[in-house]
Amino acid sequence: MTVTDHGPPTAIRSLTGVRPEVPADRLVDDMVPPPHFASARFSTYRANPAHPSQARALARLEELAGQIATAARPKPFAVFRKKTSAPAVYLDGGFGVGKTHLLTSLAHAVAAELGRQAVTYGTFVEYTNLVGALGFLPTVEALAARRLVCIDEFELDDAGDTTLMSRLLRELADRGVALAATSNTLPDALGEGRFAAEDFLREIQALAARFEVLRVDGEDYRHRSLATDARPLPDSEVAAAVAGREGATLDGFGDLLAHLATVHPSRYGALLDGVRLVALTGVRPVTRQDVALRLVVLVDRLYDRDVPVLLGGSGEHGLFTPEMLSGGYRKKYYRALSRLGALAEEGRRVLT
Repeated sequence: MTVTDHGPPTAIRSLTGVRPEVPADRLVDDMVPPPHFASARFSTYRANPAHPSQARALARLEELAGQIATAARPKPFAVFRKKTSAPAVYLDGGFGVGKTHLLTSLAHAVAAELGRQAVTYGTFVEYTNLVGALGFLPTVEALAARRLVCIDEFELDDAGDTTLMSRLLRELADRGVALAATSNTLPDALGEGRFAAEDFLREIQALAARFEVLRVDGEDYRHRSLATDARPLPDSEVAAAVAGREGATLDGFGDLLAHLATVHPSRYGALLDGVRLVALTGVRPVTRQDVALRLVVLVDRLYDRDVPVLLGGSGEHGLFTPEMLSGGYRKKYYRALSRLGALAEEGRRVLT
């Protein structure tokens, strides 16, 4: 990757001074389980006895990992064998029941058997961003070389993105790529109540038929706090905290939001290369949805990489408008608030 830093050598590092130029092959190769789940394995998943579906999902995914590995190995006289459909599983359940732990465990298990290049792992948004950066057919060709494609946090906030992903998954399944996905609703209920177009509902039904649904029950996310109470810091304290700190960045919130509009979301991860702490001054409510959605992607990449943050201004409180928190993208925003609050708490611990 080539990084252009426009700041003077003596300046505190700034994200707005970095414009990552990422080769196409790295965009795909970087789609691996996030560092936050680097140690997730089937053996470390603790199924709750009160919810037997967790143990059933665990057992099925362990079996699936073996099936994918076995199918990938060369077989004598394979040319005469009947081609079978590639498996596809869909983990359905609420927040905090371990779906991502299970999905990353599957990815790690297959990679351990077949090599890192056999698996691609990313969120729904990362795949749509990948198509935006590479184009549809190049994305299909790149992913079709993998044995397993994992999609975390499958979302249906946008009918166009859903249709795009449906096409992508059909192409991959037809080429024998195994698929695994997570979401918080059943596949055949996705989008219900959000979009009324008949064609769109048909698209969802066609997608749902591809997957074996594995229910993962557990504590409902609505009973959990969606944001922390990390109080914002004075801007002067934020700036002083990062002075001379290796791997830290300092940016004005408004400047960073403007910079994100000039960088393709597929490159937000590369924007954080070598970053250990992100400090933002002048944090304030975001009123434009396009700006807010770009911020959500950045927060996800920060969380994936366990990068703590220091928030000046008003912090994460009131970051998104009431209209945003009650609209079609509300799950994205609540997830971002929860993650940003956790990273802010970690940032305060870094300073102590």
